[in-house]
Amino acid sequence: MGKPTGFKEFDREVAPYRNAAERLVDFKEIYTDHNDEHLQNQGSRCMDCGVPFCQSANGCPIHNLIPEWNDLVYKGRWREALDRLHKTNNFPEFTGRVCPAPCEGACVLGITDPPVTIKNVESAIIDRGFAEGWVVANPPSTRTGKKVAVIGSGPCGLSAAAQLNTAGHQVTVYERADRLGGLLMYGIPNMKLEKSDIERRVQLMRDEGIEFIVSADVGNNVDVKELVDGNDAVLLATGATLARDLQIPGREAEGVHLAMDFLTANTKSLLDSNLEDGNYISAKDKNVIVIGGGDTGTDCIGTSLRHGCKSLINFELLPRPPEERAANNPWPLWPRIYRVDYGHAEAAQKFGDDPRVYSIMSKEFLQDENGNLSGIVTVNVNDQLKEIPGTEKTWEADLIMLSMGFLQPEHYINKALGMEIDERGNFRATKDDFKTSVPKVYAAADCRRGQDLVVRAINEGREAAREIDRELMGSTQLP
Repeated sequence: MGKPTGFKEFDREVAPYRNAAERLVDFKEIYTDHNDEHLQNQGSRCMDCGVPFCQSANGCPIHNLIPEWNDLVYKGRWREALDRLHKTNNFPEFTGRVCPAPCEGACVLGITDPPVTIKNVESAIIDRGFAEGWVVANPPSTRTGKKVAVIGSGPCGLSAAAQLNTAGHQVTVYERADRLGGLLMYGIPNMKLEKSDIERRVQLMRDEGIEFIVSADVGNNVDVKELVDGNDAVLLATGATLARDLQIPGREAEGVHLAMDFLTANTKSLLDSNLEDGNYISAKDKNVIVIGGGDTGTDCIGTSLRHGCKSLINFELLPRPPEERAANNPWPLWPRIYRVDYGHAEAAQKFGDDPRVYSIMSKEFLQDENGNLSGIVTVNVNDQLKEIPGTEKTWEADLIMLSMGFLQPEHYINKALGMEIDERGNFRATKDDFKTSVPKVYAAADCRRGQDLVVRAINEGREAAREIDRELMGSTQLP
């Protein structure tokens, strides 16, 4: 603990985003440049707790050594901070941008005061590492002769591949899309995560000896049984890509889209042609409604605003969260409180108010005589989600995005293998060894446990890699 009085001397001060009016006109990252003095002050607020809940199960799923690198940043020892960060996290440039920071919700300082700005410090460490040239390829010195196929190049697949390659195995990653990164590439828009960050890390992994194959849809244009036969182990890291739909009358109307279809098409067109090819779902001059909150809903809001939508509303089924923790939401649990994310602030900048409408249930999509979406009928609900009579309302809408989470993985791979699924439709595998019912086949992260955070996917990829290495070699040195 470099500065015992740091948390008394300095208030929590989060690094600001770029001005909302400025960032609305582009798809560049919303973040501002790092300020070393500011970050050192914020790092000094860390109390180096005897029991650091920030890196516990309630805090950081990958158990980042947070007090250690906070103290090193305070002391200006950035290179050592980077080494500490990479001990537990393969991709801090991703988590430092897109993780909701459960570590801050579990920060001990947060019991009585605003918590440490852990996420800002993490992002600054890795950005400094790349800027200084400290992050370089580090291929293994020897190879084991074992071959592992990883299906899916999202955060789980990439972290597993990195760890298995470190152990000396020959790793090939198969990705069904035309670019690598999975959810990171097409599910998270550029303003939150520049795709050059992903490409930079993937190139390092290539330089370390990992092979990547794109447009490889295992189970369709790549025979999954041949893949199993040709490798010593296969890890399924396909994610939970089957979205929750809203099957109410009028669902077939032209203009109702799943959120991920909207975001994926936009990012692909942006990368392919800077949106000049028109191969995306445009919100320009449209009355837009986003159904569902969370990060994906916010990303739909931000993307629609950048297209130039005419109006924007965000429906949330649940009541507005409280400003402070409720009695049934104690520390160190994730604080379920009212937050204003980047998209909400941008909507308020453009239209004058927060776009969210709470305690509202969708009843019917409306369409014109040509089958085009024209509106939606809703009803208000109480805290028990029961409809309130007499609160029906019709909203004008030309474009509606459904952002209500994901249910389970798609099932063509497990059907081809005759592999078991659990009662929730996920690939059946335990966290003890990540083994599925098919020999040599493992499953990890969202396809095994259901939709979750990027940081938990990285954790499961690392843990699955350790168990695969243990099975292949009889023991493991992987963390």
